[in-house]
Amino acid sequence: MKLFKSDKIKSDKKFMERATELQNKLEAKQKGFGSGKYGRVLKMARKPTNEEYKKTSMITGIGILLIGGLGFLIFLLVTEVAPWIARTLGLIK
Repeated sequence: MKLFKSDKIKSDKKFMERATELQNKLEAKQKGFGSGKYGRVLKMARKPTNEEYKKTSMITGIGILLIGGLGFLIFLLVTEVAPWIARTLGLIK
């Protein structure tokens, strides 16, 4: 429990010191970001052309649809086909 104004000022200073320390750490990491082991890759990177972007989007969309379709087929097998097989074999009624 804080009884005096000076206690609040001390806690505010501690907070500010921690915030400043965190800010300095983040800035130090940012300075070394482009010079680490991925620095060359980041320097060579460029914005994709419209054609590249369209192709990438189309391939990604097709992949998402294929994976979704496969998941739906598995769902149908589990909910419809498996119980039908079990009923046919007399495993369940």
